[in-house]
Amino acid sequence: MRSWRNALVAVTSLLVGASVATGQTWQSLTNQPTFSAGAMLLLTDGTVLVHAEQNDSQNWYKLTPDVNGSYLNGTWTQVASLPAGYAPLYFSSAVLPDGRVIIEGGEYNNLSPVWTNQGAIYDPVADRWTAVAPPAGWKYIGDAPATVLANGIYLQSSCCTKESALLDPSTLTWTSTGAGKFDVFDEENWTLLPSGQVLTVDAYVFQYDATGTNSELYTPGTGTWSSAGSTVVQLWDSCRGAGQASYEVGPAVLRPDKTVFATGANRCGAAHTAIFDTRTGTWTAGPDFPGTLGIADGPAALETNGNVLMMTSPLVFKSGAKFVEWNGSSLTKIPGPPGLSSDSSYYGHFLQLPTGQLLFTDFSSDAEVFTPGGSYDPAWQPTVARAPGTVTRGGTYTISGTQFNGLSQGATYGDDYQSATNYPVVRLVNLGTGHVFYCRTHDHSTMAVATGSKRVSTRFDVPADAETGASQLFVVANGIPSAPVGVTVQ
Repeated sequence: MRSWRNALVAVTSLLVGASVATGQTWQSLTNQPTFSAGAMLLLTDGTVLVHAEQNDSQNWYKLTPDVNGSYLNGTWTQVASLPAGYAPLYFSSAVLPDGRVIIEGGEYNNLSPVWTNQGAIYDPVADRWTAVAPPAGWKYIGDAPATVLANGIYLQSSCCTKESALLDPSTLTWTSTGAGKFDVFDEENWTLLPSGQVLTVDAYVFQYDATGTNSELYTPGTGTWSSAGSTVVQLWDSCRGAGQASYEVGPAVLRPDKTVFATGANRCGAAHTAIFDTRTGTWTAGPDFPGTLGIADGPAALETNGNVLMMTSPLVFKSGAKFVEWNGSSLTKIPGPPGLSSDSSYYGHFLQLPTGQLLFTDFSSDAEVFTPGGSYDPAWQPTVARAPGTVTRGGTYTISGTQFNGLSQGATYGDDYQSATNYPVVRLVNLGTGHVFYCRTHDHSTMAVATGSKRVSTRFDVPADAETGASQLFVVANGIPSAPVGVTVQ
């Protein structure tokens, strides 16, 4: 659990369907937020829900791309605030299969360190938050890892115990799960695997072991945790003994090659990394971060080119943030946006956008868009097998194909915030004007990752203001679009 800290302080025009970015760039939003922007979630209609942090943490805002599909030139609107008495900082978060958003817990509530057990669900259609009762008997949720499982059920943990529970979004009922957990969930990061299991690296909170390297897998079919073996190198920070260790551990990202790149923290020097091969179930040591860099809480994101972008900083909670990229064989420092010399890694947040870019916030009123270099492998694209040839504004339709959920959850952070985007987004582009309209998707047939040739589907609502006429339809997963499908909008 992090201790109380000092006060915290898109693109050129969209090339719809293009697979190549010419080079890495950072660009400031044309219309910057008027609040301190923090946690972000991609709504299924292509807009971005952003949390105000920290003194305004009951409030949320929405970034809407412009008519050309540009987030760089997008506009901000304030949406509904959380229920009275709930203003969390550092919490669990997810977009549910029906398009609603859930947040649970909070390390702080109204800036008081309380490990709250409150929660709420946001309905973007109604623009309304509704309180969610905690699992029976839970005193704490706090800042805890969570994820949506392949079957669409939401898995939530408690920060400070070995308790976990499943929430059925359709009934909002909780069911206890997760027998066999080795340690409490505090500081841990969860990664959804192609098998449907959930991987975590243990942080040994409340059971210090100076050389501990255990990892675990949650198996939905049995509802139990079991060891996933040693990470070979220690990823959590055990420096200076049980009383002074931060227990922090970095994020872990599933890549298209089905390896998980897991990162660490270290108060005593360079942090380690490790690689989990999901095909063999084995760990190997990765390269250490340069110098004294590491990720004691902080963001990482899968780029559309398959690389992993990370925000690091020296030791634990120190300023001097640096951006590092993993390409599958080496770590390389890359330039970051200006003005981050006072940032620590925990300030940062990444979100994968439907344009293939990453949106970045750092508790300030400066939001940046990162455009990765290189291109995606065409084998990673969603494919559309069945789609309507004609759609009517305001109508709802079904579309099916493969790889609608992408090959990964996209961006991640850890216990303080989750920003998975493993669900389909549907984009319409009018052939006459080039204008872009995102459809709201919902009722996805799966939330699994790397589904291969399995046929999957989603429902989508055509916006009432979509332009009529000949158009192209794209299904986008983690920023990678399908080939265009011709459609007429009436």
